[in-house]
Amino acid sequence: MAISSSADTASALWYRGPGQVEIRREQIARPGQGEVRVKTLYSAISRGTESLVFGGRVPASEFERMRAPFMEGDFPFPVKYGYAAVGRVESGGGPLQDRNVFALFPHQTAFNIPASAAVALPQDLPPQRAVLAANMETALNGVWDAAPGPADRIAVIGAGVVGSLVAYLCGRIPGTEVTLVDINPDRAKLADTLGVGFAEPGQARGDCDIVVHASGSPDGLRTALELGGDEATVLEMSWYGDAAVTAMLGGAFHSRRLRLVSSQVGRVAPSHRPRWTYARRLAAAVALLNDPRLDALLAPAVAFGELPDRLPKILAAGSGILCQPIVY
Repeated sequence: MAISSSADTASALWYRGPGQVEIRREQIARPGQGEVRVKTLYSAISRGTESLVFGGRVPASEFERMRAPFMEGDFPFPVKYGYAAVGRVESGGGPLQDRNVFALFPHQTAFNIPASAAVALPQDLPPQRAVLAANMETALNGVWDAAPGPADRIAVIGAGVVGSLVAYLCGRIPGTEVTLVDINPDRAKLADTLGVGFAEPGQARGDCDIVVHASGSPDGLRTALELGGDEATVLEMSWYGDAAVTAMLGGAFHSRRLRLVSSQVGRVAPSHRPRWTYARRLAAAVALLNDPRLDALLAPAVAFGELPDRLPKILAAGSGILCQPIVY
């Protein structure tokens, strides 16, 4: 299915009901003062968050906090949702003219945004890899919350995109011993590519200084609590939507004096909040993507026009897909 956009129209993906998506044709205005028109090259499906949106599993209490920066519609449905778009500035750009940029915009063939919301990509950063910017921003904020140091023993539970990026960042700190823990033994190759160790649950080394949980599973949280050493920090980065979660706070949780801390990208980590803006954090995340090893997180691209048919399989549990790029 070929999807085209003109100066006045664009096509966008909408979640219209539980398990239902469609592509809608929309009118878009000419760029206003301070805006740029971006023609999309790639976007990416955020499997964790968008699977909750797709299934109608966003809790009513989180309807406002879960809104993406340029989302349209209202939860639960219909919503135009997404936050990982890469495109080329076509008009109104000033110094951004003809540059590739990243934007926290839903899946749409072309769009207008304030120039201040477009992050220019480094010239040598492939636009397809740049779709990882939102995930890298989440990982960066999580690392700030966890506050690892040189020579720390660190376990990251869950080799999804965010967990893998957290492990990658922690592995670049001198002397750290980083283990990516996942139930899928095939993730060992990914861990090796990213320069960190790998273990299945039950085989990971304990007595960790820091444990990061990003599996989205209560079983993963149980493993995280088991691996923390005395007075260690266990950072919870999973978001469960409306699912009830049982945390095992008996056993050694109290005797080890573990710290269970939440992390969420909606706010800059307290350690950096006095000095860092959202724009500075996102620009830093984009710059951190300049490593070809991170291409291991990308699945083969799917055409935008195929999304209504392909999305259920992409978001299905057990699909094995990490980051799903969409090509326009």
